[in-house]
Amino acid sequence: MIYIKVALGERAYPIHIGEDLIHQEALFAPYIDGTSAAIVTNSTIEPLYGAQLRATLKRAGKRVQTIVLPDGEVHKNWKTLNQIFDELLGEHADRKVTLVALGGGVIGDMTGFAAACYMRGVPFIQVPTTLLSQVDSSIGGKTGINHPLGKNMIGVFYQPQAVIADIRTLDMLPKRECASGLAEIIKTAAIADPKFFSWIESNINALNQRNALALAYAVKSSCELKAQIVAADERETGLRAILNFGHTFGHAIEAGLGYGQWLHGEAVGCGMVMASDLSVRLGLLEEATRERLMRLISAAHLPTCAPSLGIDRYLKLMQVDKKANSGTIQFILLRKIGDALITGAPDADVRATLMASV
Repeated sequence: MIYIKVALGERAYPIHIGEDLIHQEALFAPYIDGTSAAIVTNSTIEPLYGAQLRATLKRAGKRVQTIVLPDGEVHKNWKTLNQIFDELLGEHADRKVTLVALGGGVIGDMTGFAAACYMRGVPFIQVPTTLLSQVDSSIGGKTGINHPLGKNMIGVFYQPQAVIADIRTLDMLPKRECASGLAEIIKTAAIADPKFFSWIESNINALNQRNALALAYAVKSSCELKAQIVAADERETGLRAILNFGHTFGHAIEAGLGYGQWLHGEAVGCGMVMASDLSVRLGLLEEATRERLMRLISAAHLPTCAPSLGIDRYLKLMQVDKKANSGTIQFILLRKIGDALITGAPDADVRATLMASV
């Protein structure tokens, strides 16, 4: 089993990565102080792993409640969040309850937000079951829900007690979900580690085929890099914003098409292509590097052409992005692999990128 620490002082917590972790009651027990736990999952994941995790927590001596939410990004909203509160209150869950997020990024984000709000804050554990959530969304304490005008616009920073990533859950992952997770792995390497980026290029076929050793190394490396960045800038006041490479364009795609039409990683993959195009237009990035990044994104079976939403629609959606400053859109761009920056861009260049990307 791999152990990584997210060094946040008194809010520090571990990331455990390995096989069959869902069955290890001794692993969960130290992170649940009280006698009760509430598993929050969705209608797809519950039949796969719900009974296994319930049995594990019961062996650890915990009283277990299960809250099953509808599956999909389209349900990441106030109505579904309130279902968590309804069921917790219906079972008289007190402030000693620990919420356990069993699922992908949507479940992790909503469970964390619910934990931050319920009785003004209860503990929670992340048990991510998708590649994207194991390498990205479960780490760093970003929680929240979507708004029709923008993705993840309502939420708080709230750190988990632990992240327990069982890579055996990736065996059941649909191909699109696997590719979606690869987008976040590529993103992390592109902004922070040129050697890891080269390793991904050499091993992309093994990752596509879900080779266990390749996946374990990719998850470990991504988690280590994200943990370092989060520890340096927990609340995204500076450095941590580079983790949003591809997200300004990508979030606009998700909101513009309607949440759930493209998976998050698909939108981020295309968004990275768009951001690298803008980087070239601003004279920051060499064309050869843009082409190298696009080849890898394509090899991961991710889209490289953006949907046609209309340039003005894209601009309006990107102005709602959390990084926007006084209405000015801020982009995460590249100077080279492993060297990202946060900057604005002239409207003409942004429009040229949008025109070229569709």
